[in-house]
Formats: sequence, structure tokens, C-alpha cells
Amino acid sequence: MSVGIESIGIKLPSFAIESRKIAKLRGIPEEKATIGLGCHMVGLCMNQETVVDLAVNAAKRAIEQWDGCLNDIGMIVVGTESSLDEARPLSAWVAERLQLNGAVRSYEVKHACYAGTLALRQAVEWKVATQSPKCALVIAVDVCLYEPGHPAEITQGAGAVAMIVGQDKICSIDLRSYPYSEPCFDFWRPTGHAFPIVDSSKSLNAYLKATENCFNALFLDQTDLSFESFKSICFHAPFPKMVFKAFKHLATVFNFSECEHQKFLCDKILPFLTWNKEVGNAYSASLWLSVAQALDQANTGEKIACFSYGSGFGSELFVIERTNGSGFWAEDVKTDLAKRKEISIEEYDNWHKLVNHPPSRQ
Repeated sequence: MSVGIESIGIKLPSFAIESRKIAKLRGIPEEKATIGLGCHMVGLCMNQETVVDLAVNAAKRAIEQWDGCLNDIGMIVVGTESSLDEARPLSAWVAERLQLNGAVRSYEVKHACYAGTLALRQAVEWKVATQSPKCALVIAVDVCLYEPGHPAEITQGAGAVAMIVGQDKICSIDLRSYPYSEPCFDFWRPTGHAFPIVDSSKSLNAYLKATENCFNALFLDQTDLSFESFKSICFHAPFPKMVFKAFKHLATVFNFSECEHQKFLCDKILPFLTWNKEVGNAYSASLWLSVAQALDQANTGEKIACFSYGSGFGSELFVIERTNGSGFWAEDVKTDLAKRKEISIEEYDNWHKLVNHPPSRQ
């Protein structure tokens, strides 16, 4: 059975600030943000949007461009680490706003930044297992915030990518995939905590180990593939330099020459990180922003490698192939970037101070 993506919708937050300005506010050299981490903008919801708003608007855009209707959806699954409740899934809030109900499987997936990919893979497996004529609505959505003064504050971001999984109208999804996981406390947020706890050194090492194991597994299984086989190689991008470090590690593992390393980096990776740089780390939506940009630029028959990582840690690599259709979702990105408001450092500082200490309700 051929399974793929029929429609894509993207929603970016309505506010932003340059990463270098946050660095300056915290007494960090601006070059640490721009050169050291490769960051540009931080996408923010402020108090005007929620994770539900992002998810719903991305889903609406995917549905508007789709030739199906709500009755054709048999599953809604949201991959996120920005959950609103310990029991009620985020999918319920989204389904309520979309007026999606009935014979629909609805739930939430959590595994840090890996959640969106798990949601997609489960939708693919559901289609194959049930042979259902209906489609799945998959949403990868998150709002990423760090404690004021935390080194990762300059990497913050937000965004949502909605995908309708059914036939391969935009791309086909290889049923084979290559996961790798190990229990690890590299990034976690205990219940009731507003901000995550991060062991950056452990997280980097876990990410590198994950890339090595996943790509090794892919090439051992599919011996007809190589790095040259891909139009683009997309990674989870908490910040661009993380992706650069991961690919440099792969270059060492696979014995690239320096020329090969730079060519692959410039041709197959850098061009598909520009949307990520405009919104910062969108956690579970991060990889899928890169993949959506790659699909927009891909021609029929071109392959894209999709590497997902989530702290804890879990990872997975698989291949998709562009089939046909136009990249209409790129207009969503252009629209949101053109309309968003860039806030001042004073506005940002005043707002962020209230994130962990919201006004008490009378």
C-alpha cells in the first residue's frame, strides 16, 4: 500500500524578535547567537496566541487546500511537548475547534521534539494496518520557551505543521524506518515546571549518537542509497549549528573528503533551514518545517531524508519522495512572515518576566 501526504498547512507565530537582541539583553556576545548557534529570529506567541491556535490554524490551512472534507478524516493525532492537560489530549482542543467528531481516533503523542514524527509514523502504520479509506490529520506543534537568562533562550521559537496522511499526492512515505533510542536525561521538564531543564553537553552527544546509528541502519538496509541519492537531508533543528555539528560527525563516520562535506552541506542541508532560522526552535515542528521547505523545492521523483530527534532520547530516520503538486504551503510561510510584528527588547523583557509568574486571578 502506498501511503503519503495529501496536504500540508503551516502556521507561524505572529510576533518575533532577533536572537541577537535577546543575547544583548542577557549580556551575551551577539556573535554567540548569530555565528555560534546560527540563529536569526525567535518566533513568539506573546499573550495573543496559544499552542491550540497554532495547531488549529495550521490544520485549517491544510484542510482548505485538500480535496477532502472533515468526514474523510478518521484519525487526528497531535505531536507536542506543549500539552495543556495531564489527561485531556491536545487533539481534543483542536478537534473541538474544527468541529471534528464521530468515528475518529483522537490522541496526543509526547516524546520531546520527536513527537511530531511519532505521530506521523503512527498515522502511516494506521493506514497500512487498517487499509482505511479515510485519512489522518497529523499536527506537529510546540511553543518553546526557556527561563530568562538560560543559554538556550536565544534559540526559542514556535510553530505548527499540519499534514493530511493518505495517498501520496504530495509525497510518498517509505514504510521502512530506522529508529534508535536510549534512556537519557538530556532535556526534561517536570510536571508543573514552566521551563525545561537542559544538560546541553549530554544532549549534543545523544544527538550525534542518534544520527550515526540511524544513518548507518538506513545505508546497511537500503544499499542502493547514499548521501548523493537525496535532494535534501533534513534534520531536527533546535538551532542550525546543531545540524552542522551532526553532519560534520556523519562526514567523519562516512569518511567524506572536506570537499564532499562542504558540497553536501551547501547543497542538501543549508537551503532547507531558512524557515527554521526565521522562527527558532519549534520543537516537534522543527523537522517538519525543514521537510516542508524541502518538498516545496523538490521535483517529482526526488528523495528527502528525514531525521528526527527527541530528548529522552528517541530518534528515527526515513525517506520520503516527492510525487507531484505545487508547494502551496510555502504561501502560508510567506504570509505569516510578512504579517508578523517584530517586538522591542523592552516588550520582550516585560512579557517574559510574567511567563513563570502570571497575574493571580481574583
